[in-house]
Amino acid sequence: MTMGIDPGVLTDDDLFRELASLYDTRLDALRHAAPQAYGEHTRRMNELETEYLRRRPAREIDPNRLREGARAR
Repeated sequence: MTMGIDPGVLTDDDLFRELASLYDTRLDALRHAAPQAYGEHTRRMNELETEYLRRRPAREIDPNRLREGARAR
């Protein structure tokens, strides 16, 4: 059984809000959730992130987030 709204039907604002909510609770889920709950959290996060990447395949990449940027720092 899949839980949550299909990411493909979410508006951009709703997708961002869902992602933000998951990121806000990620560490807590890692540290304290039962294995099944943590697995569901991970599944949903992957589902939403995949939709984000589908919508923005040419998203802007911060050069500082690349290996060369890290070496320059």
